[in-house]
Amino acid sequence: MDMRAEGTPVENGQAAFRDALIAAGLLIPTGVDGLYGRSGVFEDVVERFNDLITTWGGGDGADVMRFPPGVARHQFEQSGYLKSFPHLAGTVHAFKGDERAHQSLLRRLEEGDEWTDAQMATNVVLTPAACYPVYPTIAERGPLPADGALVDVYSYCFRHEPSLDPARMQLFRMREYVCVGTPEQVMEFRQSWVERGRALMESLALPVAVDLANDPFFGRAGRMLAASQRDQGLKFELLIPIASAEQPTACLSFNYHQDHFGLLWDLRTPDGAVAHTACVGFGMERVALALFRHHGFDVKAWPAAVRAVLWG
Repeated sequence: MDMRAEGTPVENGQAAFRDALIAAGLLIPTGVDGLYGRSGVFEDVVERFNDLITTWGGGDGADVMRFPPGVARHQFEQSGYLKSFPHLAGTVHAFKGDERAHQSLLRRLEEGDEWTDAQMATNVVLTPAACYPVYPTIAERGPLPADGALVDVYSYCFRHEPSLDPARMQLFRMREYVCVGTPEQVMEFRQSWVERGRALMESLALPVAVDLANDPFFGRAGRMLAASQRDQGLKFELLIPIASAEQPTACLSFNYHQDHFGLLWDLRTPDGAVAHTACVGFGMERVALALFRHHGFDVKAWPAAVRAVLWG
């Protein structure tokens, strides 16, 4: 394992846990911080947890949608993501040159020079959150039915924040339930999932706490947005200690967007009012890491009650 400069106690704990996961074969390093392969055992835990989410939420009658880990560039631009999180976004670029440009690219590559300036942006942007393709899809259907809309969505997501913390991956999976409707409908949905989410995670014998939170908005204006988000109680997170007891990791989030996406995508209730939205998000790799942290790397030695919940 490579030697790195001494960091803070939290950073050292994160790196040590990552190294232990790699040594156990659960994560596969790629040479890029936050970009890992996963073993069959790791994937099995993720899939069992995914099934558990369906057990708890599948009876609500959500419309199931599965998108690739990319969104249309024009939809991404309309979403407003770059206003708040330009530091996290990832765009897909590709070579669009002629033969001469290709020879120049190969020469630079062979000489170890910069070659990526020959790439141009495509019409695909990496998905920043699983719910982002849902809103324009629902908007295309016209006014909502009286009981609103409920969507079950699951996708790989990308956020550019390389880190030694294994719980802060750059490419990770997010399962969400998204509710679109009146303020009363979406707030009832969110509160229901705050309670269900806690009970679900406690069924896995994990230490949890639910706390007020804010998104990592960019810049000086972002600090004001974060304060406003907290003041209005728009975001709560379910926290579990993974790499650090002092800084527990958000494994679930419960978000009320008010009319933000309703205004962006012209989402309307049956009476013509702007719809509100809320979502509950499950960080799939983070929950798997929490299980490995608290129950050990050998899944066969996990508590019988936890194995019964996940494997039946």
